[in-house]
Amino acid sequence: MELPSRKVLEGTARAPHRAMYKAMGLTDEDLNRPMIGVSSTCNEATPCNIHLGQLAQSAKRGVSDSGATPREFTAIAVSDGIAMGHEGMKASLVSREIIADSIEVMMRAHGYDGLVGISGCDKSLPGTLIAMARLNLPSIFVYGGTIMPGEWNGKQVTVQDVYEAVGAYDSGKMTLQELLSLENVACPAAGSCAGMYTANTMASVSEAIGMSLPGSASPPAESERRHEICYNTGKSVMSLIDANIRPRDIMTYEAFENAIMMANAIGGSTNAVLHLLAIAKEARVKLTLNDFERIRKRTPHIADMRPGGMYVMLDLDKIGGVPVILNALLKKGLLNGDVMTVTGKTMKQNIESMTFDLSQGKEKVVRRLEEPISSEGTLKILRGSLAPGGAVVKVAGVKSKKFAGRARVFNSEEEAFDAVSKRKIVEGDVVVIRYEGPKGGPGMREMLSTTAAIVGQGLGEKVAMVTDGRFSGATRGFMIGHVAPEAMVGGPIALVKEGDQIVIDTAKSKIDLLVSKAELARRAKKWKPIKPRYTTGALAKYASLVQSATVGAITTPVGS
Repeated sequence: MELPSRKVLEGTARAPHRAMYKAMGLTDEDLNRPMIGVSSTCNEATPCNIHLGQLAQSAKRGVSDSGATPREFTAIAVSDGIAMGHEGMKASLVSREIIADSIEVMMRAHGYDGLVGISGCDKSLPGTLIAMARLNLPSIFVYGGTIMPGEWNGKQVTVQDVYEAVGAYDSGKMTLQELLSLENVACPAAGSCAGMYTANTMASVSEAIGMSLPGSASPPAESERRHEICYNTGKSVMSLIDANIRPRDIMTYEAFENAIMMANAIGGSTNAVLHLLAIAKEARVKLTLNDFERIRKRTPHIADMRPGGMYVMLDLDKIGGVPVILNALLKKGLLNGDVMTVTGKTMKQNIESMTFDLSQGKEKVVRRLEEPISSEGTLKILRGSLAPGGAVVKVAGVKSKKFAGRARVFNSEEEAFDAVSKRKIVEGDVVVIRYEGPKGGPGMREMLSTTAAIVGQGLGEKVAMVTDGRFSGATRGFMIGHVAPEAMVGGPIALVKEGDQIVIDTAKSKIDLLVSKAELARRAKKWKPIKPRYTTGALAKYASLVQSATVGAITTPVGS
């Protein structure tokens, strides 16, 4: 392939450019090699990212040993866990776009020939993959790794337990000392949240879509294997350059089908829907919500992962990681095995080159396909009079298939959380949180503080929630998000009144507001959107550009 770096570094006119590099210690020999960007989202904002600078050094050694020259740079990353439950969460989804844009800008500005992208927290994974698809330069994604679970009262715990413990404390089911003791042990070290929440979901998806080395998703953040994976990732980019294999050769329609299948098989985060739609847009693949529902119906749910199940990423790693699931799906004839991957081999070739020990003892982290947790996948798309454009619910661990109740309407997450914490939400309520969509929030906040408080109070399947915002991967229960059209653009969710009846039927994929069309038309005539919450700065810019959740809440024009 023609190397972009040659246009930056070759010829007499580029003497000043070479001089700048030599100021940083590079030699003519270094500059005659391909230049590889090594991007990480390292920062001190979150345990998910705090160690990524160290992993970047391992990746850089791999790049150097392959005969290329690494150039390290960083992008931002928001801690969803720390941003949760207050204004800060509005910046979370916005950060996905900033991460993608900053990686793109760095790569274009300096003419790097390939990319190793290392990330750890929820939005940094899709942000990095979006940039790779957009740039279409030889690239490999590598995950920063999962945190180890904590131990409390003889059981594994994660940050999900702490969020739910807040609700238990508010309802008198837990003492303050118990809450504090749980808080002290739930997150023991570096790494992304331990369950099959958004980060681990997207890490699993990165293998399924072919953009990560096989087996790279599950090893813990602070294991030696994680450094080895980063070294091997750095070393592998040159092979892609030599073979001229680019992200859009890998991220095809069939690869996205594999990614959707993985998210459903593992009971993954609802955010996977939003992020895969956005990545597909940049990969120039036409993906819709209908594709998600089609793939879900033929994908068995086989991994018993938190929050809907029992196990964490470490448990999956102990039995062989994501390739165990890919192998099972391939053998059943469900996976597209002929798709290209970053190894330069097909998915089928990768899997057939690996050996699997399928004995799991007493623990059944991954079920046999003949005995799945459920015969269908877990990320269900709902439609109906309340969400004509679609909505998403994760049915993993949810026993009921139908919920009917009275609407309790709130125009912000703060209002809803206040009502929950004061025990004003009771059995049979449908908590409606609106004006938290991509434009209305702006930023489509996750609602884990509120959903976890509801679960902690023992109302997990006795109360439903409906929002044009999002949910954390740690959310469980009758929680419906991504409602479209959102309230800010006049969607039906904007017209709901206190006490209206709402019916959710996951078996029929329906979500309906039991109000006549005539009454809704009358309400629509009187409706006015709320005033924009931000008129300057990044959030105002995002609100002016962002598209519907049905296309991934992207900021790139839909028609481009």
